[in-house]
Amino acid sequence: MRSRIFAFAVASALALVEVGQARANEAILVAPPPAWAKPSPPVPAPADASGLLFFERQDLQIRLDAAGQSQFQSYRVKLLHPQALQLGNVMLAWKPTSGAATVHSVAIHRGSQVIDVLDRAQFQILRREDRLEQAMLSGVLTASLQVPDLRVGDVLEVSFTIRDADPTLGGSVAGLWSLAEVPLPGHYRMALGWEPGQEPRTLISPALQGALSRGPDGVTIALTNPPPLPVPKDAPPRYAWQRVAEYSDFADWSAVAAKFAPLYAEAAKLAPNSPLKAEAARIRAAHPHEMERAAAALKLVQQEVRYVYVGLGAGNLSPAHADTSWDRRFADCKGKTAMLLGLLAELGIAAEPVLVNNSGADDGMDKRLPNPGYFDHVLVRATIAGKARWLDGTLPPVARPNLRPVVPYRWVLPIAKTGAKLEEIVWRPFPEPQQVTLYEIDARKGFDAPAKITTTTLTRGIKGLAEYAQFSALTPDQLTAAFRGNMTGGQFDAIDFVNWRYDEDNDASVLTISGDGPVDWDDDGDGRKSLSLPGGGFSPPNRRLREAGQDQSAPYFSEPLYDCDVTTIRLPSSTNDVEWSFNTSFINEMFGRVYYRSMLRKDGTIRMVRGTVVAMTEISPAMAARDNARLPNFDNSKANIYFKPGEKNPLDPAKHIPVPATWEIDWARPFPPCLPTQEALNRAGWTSLEPKPDSLPAFSLPTGDAAHD
Repeated sequence: MRSRIFAFAVASALALVEVGQARANEAILVAPPPAWAKPSPPVPAPADASGLLFFERQDLQIRLDAAGQSQFQSYRVKLLHPQALQLGNVMLAWKPTSGAATVHSVAIHRGSQVIDVLDRAQFQILRREDRLEQAMLSGVLTASLQVPDLRVGDVLEVSFTIRDADPTLGGSVAGLWSLAEVPLPGHYRMALGWEPGQEPRTLISPALQGALSRGPDGVTIALTNPPPLPVPKDAPPRYAWQRVAEYSDFADWSAVAAKFAPLYAEAAKLAPNSPLKAEAARIRAAHPHEMERAAAALKLVQQEVRYVYVGLGAGNLSPAHADTSWDRRFADCKGKTAMLLGLLAELGIAAEPVLVNNSGADDGMDKRLPNPGYFDHVLVRATIAGKARWLDGTLPPVARPNLRPVVPYRWVLPIAKTGAKLEEIVWRPFPEPQQVTLYEIDARKGFDAPAKITTTTLTRGIKGLAEYAQFSALTPDQLTAAFRGNMTGGQFDAIDFVNWRYDEDNDASVLTISGDGPVDWDDDGDGRKSLSLPGGGFSPPNRRLREAGQDQSAPYFSEPLYDCDVTTIRLPSSTNDVEWSFNTSFINEMFGRVYYRSMLRKDGTIRMVRGTVVAMTEISPAMAARDNARLPNFDNSKANIYFKPGEKNPLDPAKHIPVPATWEIDWARPFPPCLPTQEALNRAGWTSLEPKPDSLPAFSLPTGDAAHD
């Protein structure tokens, strides 16, 4: 069982395993612990222990040798609550091609009685892939043992060793150990030891230094009842690395890249009679321009080869050969990257594989020890028409070569034989809204009649590609039936049609729903009416504060965001434009995020656009304090419109920023008017943002940094 308290990345080493040995490693061994494994003395649970459980001992010992490493894990835990009985499902996971799994003991301590569980039950090896339903062939075996007759109040003791020697990394090791920010009570120990000549570099976080002891052949970290150490509230992700111990014998990040470079070079090399050469020739003949050829090669890999993670044998880190992947028509990110590199080479397009982290855990990677385990994905960066483009063969076939990766990576590692360095992807605000929601309300028939309502949602990025994967598999009738079932009786009384398409030119999923529905007019008396337009208001942001004891110097973090809402209402034809008015338009910045709303009356309509963008993902505590004080002035009003019969509300168009109606422009085009230009602000006589930090970008529409061109 892997403890939820200890989390670590497995160190790896080169140890080419014979097929016969790998098969032998598929069996669970039962044997005494190795001589180097020394469990720590248990700390008995106090009489007043409460909660779920108490760890009398939680040991992790890692032993490095010339061929790789072994991990000894031993825990002794007192079960204090019925929910803790789930620990009776003891699970082991290991990879036979990397080594064996050896169980030393499974026992129940009940008072003075010691019950040897292995005399009564055995581990059952699950003879199927543990993540097959997720299209993953990991090569990892899982064994399970259900501890019989386990009771609340028992002390469960389990110890085992797993050998790991991944057949790719050639004797290099890297890994980490971490302790949760709010650990369960008990005693914890991590020991990292090595044979002579195998000492790695280590990096121990300041929060663990007081528990650290060093010897000539290892380091040990021991803690009893470690106190909670919460991550500073709203801090960037890198601040979550508080109690972490890292080790690595890679000299630098270039050494990590050098391990993989020859593997990808060989995997991308097409055979003389490779059918992929014929595919490249077909692409070259059909497309005269380099960009078109790169896009066609990418689509071939995305569309013709399905995604299946292949971790069998050395496949956890080594790519399958391009011709092999094409022949079997399935591959993981490594295999698809090798195929794409081979095709691009045939087309004369320079390209390189790049290791990345898709989980968002790469913030602060430059401060960590070199470790290939920090990457979970690989894609291609190609030079096309003089510009670097990102190509990901695992994405749906509508994802094109982009100037920016679809995932906002912070640090990436190009795979090169020499000279590769960890590269920072400098964060910049989204150049285009990641979601645009258009509301069109046709109320010309009057206040008491249902209106024709049309909503259109444009979604970009990963969410847009996810919509493509979901909606493209449905027929129009299926799509319409699904939305009629979910939305009729809410915004709509009846839905006339649902239409979905993917706009490849603008990288946007476009969903349109149209039907009849009520308009919730408020009756203000004497024939007056009012309405809050959908998508028009902002909720005020929360104050940025941290409790005492947390790091007060850490910056405050916001997830990247750029959203836009556009509403146009066609006014009842029985009314005059001058009888209508609306409330505030504004632009404001708080906590590094811009809030903008503009409203305009024109040609029998009232139009509204509301945009918000995170212009700075990190702000200083001083800026947070400044904006905490400004929060009472935040305009959180809804976008309200008012009808007062017989009144005249003159409107000077020169004093208002133009707002297109939902139908007047293509809102999927690059740089829609979801934020005002400075020129428009000046012309309307609006006050620009004050105070505005120098580091905050000017609020003009982006013109040169689209995700593609």
